[in-house]
Order: sequence, then C-alpha cells, then structure tokens
Amino acid sequence: MSRRLTIRVSRHSLSFSSANADGNSGEVTFEPYTVKSGMSMPANLREAFKTASLPGMGFNRALAMVDSPVLMVPLDLFKADDAEQFYRRSFTQSEPDRVAYNVLPELSAVAVFTINKDLKLVIDDHFADVVVNCAMTPVWKYLHQRSFIGSRGKLYGYFHDRKLELFSFNQRRFKFCNTFDAANAHDALYFILNVWKQLALSPEHDELHIVGDIPEQDWLVPELKRFLQRAYTINPTGDFNRAPATLIKGMPYDLMAYYVKGR
Repeated sequence: MSRRLTIRVSRHSLSFSSANADGNSGEVTFEPYTVKSGMSMPANLREAFKTASLPGMGFNRALAMVDSPVLMVPLDLFKADDAEQFYRRSFTQSEPDRVAYNVLPELSAVAVFTINKDLKLVIDDHFADVVVNCAMTPVWKYLHQRSFIGSRGKLYGYFHDRKLELFSFNQRRFKFCNTFDAANAHDALYFILNVWKQLALSPEHDELHIVGDIPEQDWLVPELKRFLQRAYTINPTGDFNRAPATLIKGMPYDLMAYYVKGR
C-alpha cells in the first residue's frame, strides 16, 4: 500500500508529515509550513503544495488531521444523519465548512468536528484517497489507555495551538471534555483548577497530567503543585520509549501519538 501524507491543519498552523518508506523503522519526516497571515488557510495550502517538499513526493493518499471545535456525542445517541444539525446548533461559526466525525468505540462517544469546505476541495484536488480525522483523536485514545494505570482519578491537559484541551475519563466514557483559549499561563491555571473543582477531584490523592506546548512552564508547573499534590508533566520521549517521532523538534503531541500509537 502506498504511503499517506498527513496534513495537519489548525487555525494558526499547517504542517506535512509521513512515515518513512520502509514502514518498520518508525521514523517520520515532518515539515512545518510558515502560514502567511494575510492569506486564508486554503490559499496557504495551495501555496504550500507548490513550495513545500513533502507534498511534491508523489503521494496519492492523504490524511487531514483537523484542529477545529468538537461536539462530543454519546455513541448510543449518535445518528449520522443528525450530526450536521446537532453541530450547527452547537457551533454557529459562519465560515464555510463540512461536518465530519470520528467514532471512538473505546470511549462510547463520537467526535463531531468540521473541515473548511475550500480547504477540503484543495486537498481533494491533489489526492485520490483522502481521510479526514479530528487532530485530538489519537490523544484521547492513548491517554484513555494510560488512565487505567493506578487507581487514582486523573485529569489530562493538552496545550496546543494557543488552546488547552482538558479531559478526564470514567472507565469507558468521558467524564469531562472541553477546550479553552489559554495562550497564557495564568488563564491556564484558572481553567485547570476550576475544572478540578468541578470534577470534585482530591488535591491530595488524584493526579493532573499536562503535555504539549505549555505556556510559561517554569511558572505554571510550580503554581499547579502549590494546589495539587500530584501534578505531573508528560515527557513524550520517555513515555513513548524514545520513538523517533518524539525526537522531532516542533512536532505536536497529537502527531506523535498518531505515529507511535496509531489512530
């Protein structure tokens, strides 16, 4: 089977990546693209296809990993025909987009999200086989598995793209899942402690695990430990046993989880 090009798209960033050809070494090629602020993301992607190295390597298959607002729906209540209507009522953004979804059977949930319509057309024009995934899917799946280690309650925080994703699990379900704008550490501290209180987690017994592009980490982590006895940062290199993807500078944690643990 031919290799697949992964295109990761968020509100502020764009990158390309692919597992190397042999498929066994675990090595990944990663190419970030500098987004031009005066251009739309579809226009940036068109330009990137002309100038970036990876897209010009003859890929026929693409995976679009999209960072966009997510509506989490319980699996037993989900109907594909209703997904768009539910999403439009929850998120009233005016930009043109297409509704997509990822089924998360391990968590009895479906993640409903969107991809910009023009962006999808640009990708479809370049590849015969296109799959669209929520960028958070590999993170949720991996950290859900990780949550079964030990008996303590756990809250997870993933910092990326100037946002903070906070989520917690209760066996095979989400206990909490939400996204906050958190470009600075003071806002992040407030959101984490507020959610911790909302979930009635114990400051002495339960655990907080944060990962990603943590703002003002040297300030935030000690502040968290003032309030929470068991506050930890996840080191992807150690956690993923020094997998090659974790050694690539600038690679987001969701891409690491995808390449190391799979979708």
